[in-house]
Amino acid sequence: MILRAYRALFAKRVFFRLNKLLYRLGLCGMGVLNYESHRASGEERFLQKYLGRKPGGVVFDVGANVGDYSRKVLRVCPQATVYAFEPHPKTYKTLEKAIDHPGFFPINAAVGEAEGEISLFDYMEQDGSSHASIYRGVIENIHKAASIEHRVKIIDLLGFARSKNLEKIDLLKVDTEGNEFGVLKGIYDYIKDGKVEAIHFEFNEMNVSSRTYFKDFWDLLSNYDLYRLLPDGMIQIDTYNPVFCEIFAYQNVVAILKGSRADV
Repeated sequence: MILRAYRALFAKRVFFRLNKLLYRLGLCGMGVLNYESHRASGEERFLQKYLGRKPGGVVFDVGANVGDYSRKVLRVCPQATVYAFEPHPKTYKTLEKAIDHPGFFPINAAVGEAEGEISLFDYMEQDGSSHASIYRGVIENIHKAASIEHRVKIIDLLGFARSKNLEKIDLLKVDTEGNEFGVLKGIYDYIKDGKVEAIHFEFNEMNVSSRTYFKDFWDLLSNYDLYRLLPDGMIQIDTYNPVFCEIFAYQNVVAILKGSRADV
């Protein structure tokens, strides 16, 4: 009834700009495009609520860049052990020196489905940026810039976790400019067996370059409850609906193992 009434009144060319503004405002209200700060994105509150109640634990920071996320983790939970993965040769040098903490371990490698070597693309004029991706299209098509290529080592998290004899990962954060799904596939055995309690990943326009849908994450993480972060908490995505899920714009998604505490 309301939809029919709105359509009759406002589905007109004269109201296009108004409808576009309302759409943009609605996205913010659903946890999309709140990128101005870690507080606006909900990331800061999530870490405080989720890790603040833990005496320690293991955190994987995949796509660590210069260590901002790792630093926040250790500030909230000083007893945590953080493995920070960063493939970019220039950025990694900064990461190595960024944090002085006995539980912080930087690793100079990309993360994906299997071990090997892969190309990493960044801005030719701003090499060492936070947008570096294994997908050339992220730099050239989405950001409309010339790219430079680096050949880097790539590993899978399953092999890494087993090499460290880790039985559980408390938090897996993934921000890899489009390769988030590949990272998760590379540790699927741990995900399937419930050995990763929480996963924090971005879903955005980079997934257009990687041709990855929200439905792919939904199916892979079938034993998790999925949430979008808001500045004051998070809202559960309890049903997959393409209209509300396949939004290729900046958003922070948290997956928490079913049966775990989700009062964050």
